[in-house]
Amino acid sequence: MKKVQFNTLLWIVVFGVFSFSNAQQKNYEIEIVRDQWGVPHIFGETDADVAYGLAWAHAEDDFKTIQEAYLAGNALLSRKRGLKGAVADYVAQLIGSEEIVNEKYESDISPAYKTLTQAYAEGLNRYALKHPKEVIDQKLFPITPKKMLRYQQLQLFFFSRGDYWASKILSNQLEDPEEVEDMRGSNTFAFNSAKTKDNATYLAINTHQPLDGPASWYEAHLVSEEGTNILGALFAGSPNILIGANEHLAWSHTVNYPDKFDVFKLKMDPKKKHTYWVDGKAYPLEVHKAKVYLRVLGIPIKVSRKYYKSMYGPTLKNDNGYYAMRTPAFYNIQALQQWWTMNKAQNFTAFYDALKMKAIPGFNIGYADKNDTIFYISNGLIPKRAPGYNWKEVVPGDTKKTLWTGTYDIEELPQVVQPKSGYIYNANHSPFYSSSESDNPVAENFSKDMNFETYHNNRSTRLYDLINAFEAIGDQEFKTIKYDRQFPKPFQFNYVDINAIDSITAANYPELATLINEIQNWDRKADIDSYGAGAFASLYFELQKIYSSLPEDKKVTEDQLITALRQVKEDLQTHFGAERIQLGDLHRLIRGEKDIPIWGMPDVITAMGSVKLEDGRRKVVSGESYIELVKFTSDGVEIESVISYGSSDHPDSPHYNDQMELYRDFKTKKMTLDKAEVYRNAKKIYRPD
Repeated sequence: MKKVQFNTLLWIVVFGVFSFSNAQQKNYEIEIVRDQWGVPHIFGETDADVAYGLAWAHAEDDFKTIQEAYLAGNALLSRKRGLKGAVADYVAQLIGSEEIVNEKYESDISPAYKTLTQAYAEGLNRYALKHPKEVIDQKLFPITPKKMLRYQQLQLFFFSRGDYWASKILSNQLEDPEEVEDMRGSNTFAFNSAKTKDNATYLAINTHQPLDGPASWYEAHLVSEEGTNILGALFAGSPNILIGANEHLAWSHTVNYPDKFDVFKLKMDPKKKHTYWVDGKAYPLEVHKAKVYLRVLGIPIKVSRKYYKSMYGPTLKNDNGYYAMRTPAFYNIQALQQWWTMNKAQNFTAFYDALKMKAIPGFNIGYADKNDTIFYISNGLIPKRAPGYNWKEVVPGDTKKTLWTGTYDIEELPQVVQPKSGYIYNANHSPFYSSSESDNPVAENFSKDMNFETYHNNRSTRLYDLINAFEAIGDQEFKTIKYDRQFPKPFQFNYVDINAIDSITAANYPELATLINEIQNWDRKADIDSYGAGAFASLYFELQKIYSSLPEDKKVTEDQLITALRQVKEDLQTHFGAERIQLGDLHRLIRGEKDIPIWGMPDVITAMGSVKLEDGRRKVVSGESYIELVKFTSDGVEIESVISYGSSDHPDSPHYNDQMELYRDFKTKKMTLDKAEVYRNAKKIYRPD
């Protein structure tokens, strides 16, 4: 009999005998093919086989992030992160993700998807058994489909802006809510043969996400004998693709901002504790205690904090009373299953039917297919609300008139199918500017209580101008649009107005003339070697400090600009020994030993977000992340892609940062859905385990 190592015995005990033996007995038919960039192409007989292989491949590349995501979704992150994980753990319990998943799992998740998620879970569990030193917290294991879905609920709560409203409640700021636009974003645009030179159909998948962490993208190609053949990207812990292209169609997402979230002020009984009144009837407020951990001298200490539940939803208390939160994302656990159904679609009708599942609570969708169909929709689970209330702010929680239960159907949302113009586009701006003027949805046809965006921003303005500057689109024009990095004139930031910079007379401020002239004479391109971009970026980031003090119109005055420019000059001289620098001196793409200059700024098409380093430079941490360019021709689908760093999160991997130069140089790697070509160019072929 073979000797069994102690750590293996330990893991049998930790995981449970059933879990271990089940993973051993299950026979998954999988091959993982790694290409020259380390991207996993996963081949299996069934979708479940492929899910097991995806779990294994992703764990090889970034098991740490997958675990951290699931720890957060299952209220366990603070055990390892202390205070840094406590917020996620508290929210996971506040929104009742465990309860809703337990309640709806058997009825709402299809047998096929249960099989797939079980296989994915077994892949992660098996990897943990084989690599015990990589396990962060044994309490997470064995991972189950329900644990995966709990993390989905947490993630969708944040995407529904639940964190914004919860923060407002807990900080006693609900009486004066301040809308601060999320400076991250994404782009998508598509063209059909009415706009293309070669009668092909194009789609740009151009997401702006964090470059690291649980909301960063991971690229994979999934192929099964059950009709799956899709290449795209997913977040840590997802068992299927979230954006990408199969042989028939492709889609992308951008974040949208219709009103999907409501806050209700409860009418509390002045004498009876934890009792609230609705329509003249008293109801007991449920009292719960969320358990989180704080680390003291490295030891996790369990603490608890109260939260409540009312008929309106999860409820929090602040100095002004009790406030309940409600969003459709609280009551649906099928989002991942809907994305999988979209993965499997082979034509527009099937894709649209998948949207009718109404499980993904938000996100714009840009779509194209091999039949020359293009499509845009501002997707979302938007409540059907009673008229007569200001739903943008806090509404009364003392009447069932405000207690909505239904949401708008997919057909009732702003959308464009096959516009005569031959194009659709979105850059997190208004759905009522998603194609040509004659093709756009009409704002008056939609309830104001849905609160759809009505603005343009720099990216949307620039996209519209570029698209209409070309009579017809080919490969070159497609990439010219995608990689544009120029601000329009005037600036169209929807969260701050800095156009006063153009009216300043430099001669009035001789000590700042160099900076003022650089910005005013700048071609507005966020290029690596641009001094104007270096000056403007330095000013822009300095102005972020005064955003909250700006008036309602968010216009920055000349005096504020001059004060900021003086600080910019001082900082440049302190950190760079000069008062003019190129953007690439300031803006850096850094991973491991690679530290390279990079283009982009917030709200250009090639958008970038960054954080300040101690030496005065700025490290890019979000923005342009996964890029996939898709073209449907008479010969099939052509795909190019690139990611900001590489396919692996391990510093000792050759794929830790091997795509950085491609990314910097506006280049892509050719990808394929053809199995024979994948094997022909394979760098490594193996089976899990």
